[in-house]
Amino acid sequence: MNKLTHTAALALTVLSVAGCAVKSSVPVATRSAPLGTAQLATPEAAAKPAPSLQGYQIHDIRVDVPLSLRVSEANTYYPNADIVWRGDAPGDRHKQVQAIFEEALGRGGVRLTRGKPVDVEIEVLRFHSLTEKTRYTVGGVHSIKFRMTMVDPKTGEELESRVITADLKAYGGTKAVAMEAKGWGQKARITQHLANTFTNELSAHPTAG
Repeated sequence: MNKLTHTAALALTVLSVAGCAVKSSVPVATRSAPLGTAQLATPEAAAKPAPSLQGYQIHDIRVDVPLSLRVSEANTYYPNADIVWRGDAPGDRHKQVQAIFEEALGRGGVRLTRGKPVDVEIEVLRFHSLTEKTRYTVGGVHSIKFRMTMVDPKTGEELESRVITADLKAYGGTKAVAMEAKGWGQKARITQHLANTFTNELSAHPTAG
């Protein structure tokens, strides 16, 4: 019995040491993974810079608001149309939207001082703001979508084209009235928002890699 007791004690000691050895820095999920499959983050890997997109400067601009885009003047909560705009007096909504994009490109372009000069071509795909009924009640979203194409001004070669969604929260009720009083009505907000969007989209910036 003494010999069996000694053997059992020795076995327990070995198991105890083995159990301690399991506590390593390797995550549990990867301990049994094949060699080379564990993806461990290291300071060197984290510090590795991500690749950058091409940066651009604006040489010229062209904004197209196709006449095929449907306009609605209906004062309902959500008209079924491509263009809904009440930030200007009644008039040619296509031209009004074009003017907003041209102003925004001008503002955004002055911040771009590095990169390849390009002609920026904008095709508006959607410009759905708020009707009076929506703006003075629940608010919503300024839904804006466009295609932006960068063209080499010397060769006419298309360098890049992107479809961009540039939605913006739209205030309603007393908040909308208060922002209007401060000079930040929907036209001012949308124009500045688009200017910021153009600056960001045309600047060189890191990708997810």
